[in-house]
Amino acid sequence: MPTFSTEQLIFGLIQLLCFVPAIVVHDFAHGFVANRLGDPTAKRAGRLSFNPLKHIDPFGTVILPILLALMGGPVFGYAKPVPYNPRYFKNLKQGEVLTGLAGPASNLIMALLAAGVALLVMPGMNLNTDTGLWIATVFFVFIRINLILMFFNLLPIPPLDGSSIIVPFLPQKALPTWYRIQQYALPVFFIIVFVLPMILPFSPLSAYLNATAGNLSNMLTPWLR
Repeated sequence: MPTFSTEQLIFGLIQLLCFVPAIVVHDFAHGFVANRLGDPTAKRAGRLSFNPLKHIDPFGTVILPILLALMGGPVFGYAKPVPYNPRYFKNLKQGEVLTGLAGPASNLIMALLAAGVALLVMPGMNLNTDTGLWIATVFFVFIRINLILMFFNLLPIPPLDGSSIIVPFLPQKALPTWYRIQQYALPVFFIIVFVLPMILPFSPLSAYLNATAGNLSNMLTPWLR
């Protein structure tokens, strides 16, 4: 059975504590935008809430992030899909795209806000002290997790946001095939996250997230260099 140092456990806890508000705001944003566009479905379902319990998916919000934190990889995941009814939208395509983009956009906004605060706070912080180091870690992890959630959810794999964003642009005759593919979404998701890294000499998902969220988070945290 693997053992973990105190520092590793604290770092894992920081990742999980940063992940929860990131995913809650992400889901709230979906429901909020849909509601503003005339669809009350999420509001009626109680999803216009910052209560984490309203959004938790047992696997995507709890098990997956914990497993990834213990494995030392980037922490990401997803919450329960926010219900919406596109029939309420005056402009169907625009409504679907804006609702789908709302979640990733909220993560980008949170990352930029945290980066702005860090730019004000961190230059006067001594990173050679435990306090300074842990504060820097919290800022960096919060920024990185939000960017990971943004780029991860933009992947066109159900139940991720990218799948709903591309639907309005698919030809009508392609929709039945697309919806059939969605039935196999979870197995495909497992293969990408857990199986491919064991078969290939690298993890395609980690490579994608490092090239996107990793590079952008490094750009937003110049005080670490």
